[in-house]
Amino acid sequence: MSGSDRLKAYLPKYYDGVLEMEQLTNAEGPEMDLMAARIEELLNQAYPESATWAISRYESDLQIVAEAGKPIEQRRSVVISKMRGQGKVSGSLLKSVAQAYERGAIDVNVRPAEYRIVIKFIDTYGLPPNIDDLKAAIEEIKPAHLSVEYSLRYLTIAEVEAMTIEQIEMTTQDRLLGGGA
Repeated sequence: MSGSDRLKAYLPKYYDGVLEMEQLTNAEGPEMDLMAARIEELLNQAYPESATWAISRYESDLQIVAEAGKPIEQRRSVVISKMRGQGKVSGSLLKSVAQAYERGAIDVNVRPAEYRIVIKFIDTYGLPPNIDDLKAAIEEIKPAHLSVEYSLRYLTIAEVEAMTIEQIEMTTQDRLLGGGA
């Protein structure tokens, strides 16, 4: 429904067909649409998950140095991770921070007796695109005495054998062990 139609819906029925009211709603309707779009855009900036032009404000507030040319999704991941990474360090906090960088499933296993943390990527094949940002975020919040091990997932021989020729041809090399960049 256009802005002019919405304005007409608010008017009493006796204004239907009145030339002056038709012209007024036709002139003001597009302005109402523009105002609604701008309000929605402004509301999107209030959340880092949907922020575009305001992401630099989040980075500034969180003292994050933004890299030139980095995609907006990766910048959002850094901001969300930094926001989540506040408070006492626990396995769930580490998982929350790691999940901000990765859209697939992740398993975080803290092994205090072995002085290490294992972050396992379950759904992602190969090296995640912004692994360096994830490593920096985890390094910033983890206790200094714990080491971090990243467990990556690659296609197994059984998974490749079950694929059709077309699927194999469409599979990128980074999904196979030893085929990274």
